[in-house]
Amino acid sequence: MENTFTYGITGNEAGMTVAEYLKSRGYSSRLVVRLRNTPGSFFVDGTAVFSTCVLKDGNQLQVRVAEKKSSAAVEPVPMDLDILYEDTHLLVVNKPAGMAVHPSQGNHGNTLANGLADYFRKKQEAFVFRAVNRLDKDTSGLLLVAKNGLSSSLLSGQVERREICREYLAAVCGKTDACGTVSVPIGRKEGSAIQRIPDPDHGEAASTRYERLLYNKNTDLSLLRLRLETGRTHQIRVHMKYIGHPLPGDFLYNPDFRYIRRQALHSVRLSFSHPFTGEVLIFSAPLPEDMACLFPGQELPSFSRPGADPDLPTASLSPWDNDF
Repeated sequence: MENTFTYGITGNEAGMTVAEYLKSRGYSSRLVVRLRNTPGSFFVDGTAVFSTCVLKDGNQLQVRVAEKKSSAAVEPVPMDLDILYEDTHLLVVNKPAGMAVHPSQGNHGNTLANGLADYFRKKQEAFVFRAVNRLDKDTSGLLLVAKNGLSSSLLSGQVERREICREYLAAVCGKTDACGTVSVPIGRKEGSAIQRIPDPDHGEAASTRYERLLYNKNTDLSLLRLRLETGRTHQIRVHMKYIGHPLPGDFLYNPDFRYIRRQALHSVRLSFSHPFTGEVLIFSAPLPEDMACLFPGQELPSFSRPGADPDLPTASLSPWDNDF
């Protein structure tokens, strides 16, 4: 699959090299190098040029970004995928609990990457797996995947600038405050390859906001809506345990499996600007049954809304949405 992007050079852009201009447009250094090493990537006014070509006012720059080979290390494996949205540049998928995002030790053929590799093989499209956000194996919900190198660069830039909003629902032990913010640095636990701990002295800054939506007095579980201001590994799981409200079913931080067999965490809503059109896209994924049944007889919050209509009101929960 090949995408061609055209840019008109004006004003202060004149005098830049092709490489400098593309980096100013959000192309990563890695992508620019890949394009530079691919013949036929750059054209100025219809003539093939190198990345060192100096642009002039009025030039038309064309950039061809092609995916010619699929990820050789990812084996295509047929599986049912819940793809909520797809266009030329990206897709959004609702990942079930128990599915790893990418192959790793112990997960070689049952990952989301394997399923997408098969999906694009059947479409006869080259595909390199580029997950923009990550979810733990046992966390369910929304995942954003870039379909080409440029969309990956632009969406990764949104992540760095905290322009991609991720909201979660989590069941936690005990009755929490009505709302709050946890701002405690997180670091790696000494001697562990995966476990994280609160580490005010050496950890990376981490901040999580939460709002209690429901409480089940019979099980002493609260349903929280959470929004990440940072994206550290296991951030919600570590922060909730830190304030005395760990997630049930969390094999690392609270191995209490009386009510659920996996950490009760779900990526419920994802919103961002389309990297090329600028359109605000908002997606939601319903709470899975294993979490919904933790609050029987209670009205579960609805985050349902179309994927590309920023004018609809947010879920009727509180003015909390406007605080970000």
